[in-house]
Amino acid sequence: MTDPRMQLARVPMDDVPHARTWMSWPSRKSVWGRRLRGVQEDIALIARTISRYEPVVMCAPDDYSVSEARSYCGPTVSVIGSVPTDDLWMRDIAPVFRRDGHGHLEAVSLNFNGWGHKQTHSYDKHVAEEIAYQNGQRFVRADFVGEGGAIETDGDGTVMATESSLVNKNRNRGMSRDEIEEAVLYTYGAQRMIWVPGIKGKDITDDHIDVTSRFVRPGVVMVQLPPNERTDEWARDAREQFAILAGETDARGRRLEIIRVDGPDSVRSRSADFVDSYLNFHVVNGAVITAQFGDAYKDMAARRALEAAFPGREVVQLDVDRLMEGGGGIHCSTMHEPLPY
Repeated sequence: MTDPRMQLARVPMDDVPHARTWMSWPSRKSVWGRRLRGVQEDIALIARTISRYEPVVMCAPDDYSVSEARSYCGPTVSVIGSVPTDDLWMRDIAPVFRRDGHGHLEAVSLNFNGWGHKQTHSYDKHVAEEIAYQNGQRFVRADFVGEGGAIETDGDGTVMATESSLVNKNRNRGMSRDEIEEAVLYTYGAQRMIWVPGIKGKDITDDHIDVTSRFVRPGVVMVQLPPNERTDEWARDAREQFAILAGETDARGRRLEIIRVDGPDSVRSRSADFVDSYLNFHVVNGAVITAQFGDAYKDMAARRALEAAFPGREVVQLDVDRLMEGGGGIHCSTMHEPLPY
């Protein structure tokens, strides 16, 4: 029998008031090698910046890492060792927070499996449940495998994702796209799902949508496009997402308004894994935290686009190149916890 309360449960959009942001301390040289210290400095910068606007809880795996994280992050960031982690990608390992029919928060696990068994994460696969326990929240498991960065929601009945990440045997073997869609809609409390194809096997996430296309409010999507001269697979993917979304409608029948943001013409990094995304931003109470890449014109244009999209919020741009050389960005390294009603 269907629980009528569950039918009213919904994952809200990122811009609702937050209780806190969850983050995870990178601690393993086996993952980051010589880059570890630089990545730690970037994560600490993000945490300190967010803490100007809302509480930040940084999870670390052991006493040494707790002490290390505190020394880097300073007194404005709460560092805990009660939720041990393997790596920093909190967007994908933390629970998705959902409001039930009474406004209470539920912590929903998307059954993280190391991005399709590409990596072994002995701690990370338990983080969603550990955070639920830490918060005293009801814990729920979704009926599909995915990650928080794979699904964008407008909080008003519409979600979007790449097929490459979810309709993939490394996560949801034996499930059809329709079955996955039904499970996602139920989990998020949505009625309409918009799919874009994406790219399988070119990065660890199989092309999470939160690097390229983001809801900024119901009915409005921001999409980052590459410079005209770029013709690589990622550039083609971005243009395809733009074209598909421009022709879509949401759960309320509104034609999507698309805000175009142009990616940087140049970046400081030479890493092939570098994520040059302004749209991997994190919305916090009163601000939007995003990246800058040293391309003065494009950095400013992205800043102005975000200021217009999120009126009343300060846009803060950070140099976190060392993090973004690891294949993810600011949104990837954070998970917001909304306030209950």
